[in-house]
Amino acid sequence: MQEIAPGVFVETRFRRVNVGAILTDSGFVLIDTPPYPDDAHRWREMLAAISNKPILAIVNTDARPDRVLGNEWLPSRVVVAHEETIKTLSNAPQTFVENAVDELTQHNFERRHFTDARLRVPSVGFTRRMQIRYGGRAIPLLAMPGPMLGSVWVHLPEERVVFVGDSVLANRHPLLVHACSKQWLENLTLLRRARFAADVIVPGRGSLVDKSATEPVSEFLRLARRRVHSLYRAGRPRADTITLVPELLELFPYHPDEAEELQRRIKLSLDRIYEEFKASDKSATF
Repeated sequence: MQEIAPGVFVETRFRRVNVGAILTDSGFVLIDTPPYPDDAHRWREMLAAISNKPILAIVNTDARPDRVLGNEWLPSRVVVAHEETIKTLSNAPQTFVENAVDELTQHNFERRHFTDARLRVPSVGFTRRMQIRYGGRAIPLLAMPGPMLGSVWVHLPEERVVFVGDSVLANRHPLLVHACSKQWLENLTLLRRARFAADVIVPGRGSLVDKSATEPVSEFLRLARRRVHSLYRAGRPRADTITLVPELLELFPYHPDEAEELQRRIKLSLDRIYEEFKASDKSATF
């Protein structure tokens, strides 16, 4: 665990997602949660070693299963998220948890740890901006559509730290299956501006980064949008987005064993952008 600013902690070694904690005079505010029960238990122990104060709130930066399943493992008074995240999780199928566990586990003995898994839907929502106030500390939450419509950033301007979920990933292909790609690009541009106080960016997965790490993500989005836009305006079907996959695959490093899965993910991402253009059915400005 790293203390990246006074009272601001980050753990990047858990499986699947990064998690954060902000210690106020009254207790902890957590940013996302480990999806694996043993990691969540370890996270609680790590926090208890810092302070015996309670967990007051959890902030979910989006509705991805590996980011919200851990809400159940960590006792908190409230769970906060964007209204779109609450809507998505409230309307989730009954198989949501089962599907999440299937994605997280490979063997039956791993599944045993998830016997009591439940979906805890956030109870407090917002649409644009919100401040959580505990122990004299104000924690701003910003609605920043991108990887998902309900994506949220937790910005601590005095500490010059921002938690951005999957809006920024270091040296990884972005996943756009549920994305708002144009807004994502706009928000990354905002993040790069000098007036946005952030020297340390905590991505949803992987190592901590600075603002320079946002440009490769933007380039991926810009290229994907340009290519899909040309294909769409030419009247070609969505299936033809498969022809764009090889170019985008090479924008980030990957292991040969990952190639097939990455190609599948990129194809899904391109299909999402195609549907965005189809929904708007007008030329976009790049």
